[in-house]
Amino acid sequence: MAPHTAQFQNRHNQGGAHTHGSSTSFSEFRTATTHKGKLALKKRAPKIVETGKKTLLLHGTKTSAVLNAVLTQIYHLKKESAIKYSRKNDNIKPFEAGGETSLEFFAQKTDCSLFLYGSHSKKRPNNLVLGRMYDFHVYDLVEVGIENFRGMESFDYDKKIAPKEGSKPFMAFIGEGFESVNELKQLKEVLLDLFRGEVVENLNLAGVDRAYVCTALSPTKVFFTHCALRLKKSGTVVPRMELVEVGPSMDMVIRRHRPPNESVMKEAMKTSRDKPKKKEKNVKKDPLQGKIGNVYIPDQKIGEMVLPNKSKGVKRERREAKQQKHGSDEHASKKQKDEFS
Repeated sequence: MAPHTAQFQNRHNQGGAHTHGSSTSFSEFRTATTHKGKLALKKRAPKIVETGKKTLLLHGTKTSAVLNAVLTQIYHLKKESAIKYSRKNDNIKPFEAGGETSLEFFAQKTDCSLFLYGSHSKKRPNNLVLGRMYDFHVYDLVEVGIENFRGMESFDYDKKIAPKEGSKPFMAFIGEGFESVNELKQLKEVLLDLFRGEVVENLNLAGVDRAYVCTALSPTKVFFTHCALRLKKSGTVVPRMELVEVGPSMDMVIRRHRPPNESVMKEAMKTSRDKPKKKEKNVKKDPLQGKIGNVYIPDQKIGEMVLPNKSKGVKRERREAKQQKHGSDEHASKKQKDEFS
């Protein structure tokens, strides 16, 4: 099933402790007492269609130089909508019961619905956990191992074509595994939420200057790379596009994954179509004529109507008639005087 990632929500706890899956809320419901606090809670309130999603980047007890570079460069790519903590966290274990408590606390504190957690050990070297939150509880998890990492500094390209911060990217997923393998399907959903940014209706082609290309090399391995788009003349209205690899690039080897709970997924996938519509008064629909509405006009009370003042034309006619009568009276009196004399 294709994910409705545009409507994937980041909801707040609406009071008391309640459970999503195996995690339990540890925060209590607080009521804002100031106008500024009420606006902040309203901004974080649940929405059917979320505007933008922030990403939280965290370090484990031990990390490697490769993993530090991965987190730093992903933070650079999402700088306008990401928060990065450099302090080490030894009590975050997302896949273990109770190990996500601190992670959920940081997500609620920073209002982030996506997170990346990096750790390094002998058993799982260069380990990166990607996940999403719902109602500030862990929604799903994908754990990958980073191999063959190449940073931005290792690519030779013209700096003029470097993508700008905040630009919209293309997302390309190459391989049948993204449609048939559950692990790859889940990784695809998480990467879409992570890199595509805010969902928009219309887009100017000149503002699209980057592309993220994900290639399924095997059922458990994905090659990820970041490319800049170069527009060239094609002889038509639509320009010809060329991909120039600008980094970072890496191989992601899937290790563990935890899909979302079905009941929680059903609630998180609600769309604006599922929202009940208000009943329109005096409106009905006809299969032939379409939407028909009734318009009610109140009775006109002519006896109570205020009539307008007399127009200037009537006044002018009366004035001309008066002047004409006055002129005729003067002419008659003058004629009488001439006869008398």
